[in-house]
Amino acid sequence: MYVYTNCNSINDEPDYIKKSKMAQKSSILESVKEYYGKVLESSSDLKTGNEVCNKNLSAENKYVCRAISEVHQAVSAKYYGCGLCIPPALQRANILDLGSGSGRDCFAVSKLAGPAGNVVGIDMTKEQVDVANTYIEYHTERFGFKQPNVRFVKGYCEDLIGAGLEKDSFDVIISNCVINLCPDKETVLREAFNVLKPGGELYFSDMYTDTLQSDIVREDKVLWGEGFAGSLHWKQFHDITKKIGFSAPCIVACSPIRVDREDFKKKLGEAKYCSVTYRLFKPNVNQANDVEIFAQSGVGFVTYRGQILHHEDSFKLDHRLTLQKGARTAVPAQVMSMLLSSRFSEEFDFEAAGTDDKACCRYTWIDLEDPFDVLKRMAEKDGQLTFCQKIKGT
Repeated sequence: MYVYTNCNSINDEPDYIKKSKMAQKSSILESVKEYYGKVLESSSDLKTGNEVCNKNLSAENKYVCRAISEVHQAVSAKYYGCGLCIPPALQRANILDLGSGSGRDCFAVSKLAGPAGNVVGIDMTKEQVDVANTYIEYHTERFGFKQPNVRFVKGYCEDLIGAGLEKDSFDVIISNCVINLCPDKETVLREAFNVLKPGGELYFSDMYTDTLQSDIVREDKVLWGEGFAGSLHWKQFHDITKKIGFSAPCIVACSPIRVDREDFKKKLGEAKYCSVTYRLFKPNVNQANDVEIFAQSGVGFVTYRGQILHHEDSFKLDHRLTLQKGARTAVPAQVMSMLLSSRFSEEFDFEAAGTDDKACCRYTWIDLEDPFDVLKRMAEKDGQLTFCQKIKGT
């Protein structure tokens, strides 16, 4: 068992160690590129299934599923994601998909963004980008648009600026089980932060573990391709996002990933894995003064206006907090500050709480929420868990 410790990068490493690490990262990228470009021909070739959990297909996102159902079968057949990573309020938005693959999620959000929206997918695998480009015209016609609102770029998530994407240009970034395939997660997340507009949202699904990966796991090409070897310890993810400047991550949904294959079990040992959909924001510094005022109060009130399409009755922030339309809801200052400095700030009314109002807040803020604890509580409440991924035999 590997116990997590906070491991910040060391800047005074000798050059030969830095060069060795760079060579290792390059080797991993090439291995993953070959796996998704040449080894896998469809999602059925994965050693792990990638079905979206039924419990994530709630009434609040059925419209998302309808959009996904309109994507061409040839595109969907090459879908390799691990969750549902499409947030609300995408109309007229500029959206980026990290590791867009054959374009399934891109085409779905292009429909939701509408003709006034703009969607960019970036992927390092030529074969995947070629498939996506082949079906741009098909989806433009199917959605009734006069011209395409989506384009695909061949490039690396570690170098978004180098791929021609502009700083502070995207309202939303999505990603579906891709960051775990990148050897340099901090660079990927920093690049995402840089191209997000102030208040922009990173809303993505990825794989996480409760242990640090052993060398045996990290050197296995198949385990890299299947997402296990590159899964971050969930605390590492929190450390990295805090260091970069994101708001605290909110767990929207999570599901356990079961490992049944004996050859995988031998290498992975007692490590646990799960798929988590997180949302986090690039704080809008223009709201800094208001944020500071609410932060000092400890508790505040938010009222959802009910103006987001398909979410008129309520707004789900994370797996614990759903804000009902018109309901004056007491929330911790952290939630007030997050919403106020996010792209959703115009969707709420904000009110500072008085000294007698703190007892009204029933939502407890958790700085470091362990997704495996969340899964444990879900199991205790429901009696069982739905597994998002199932190993398809040995």
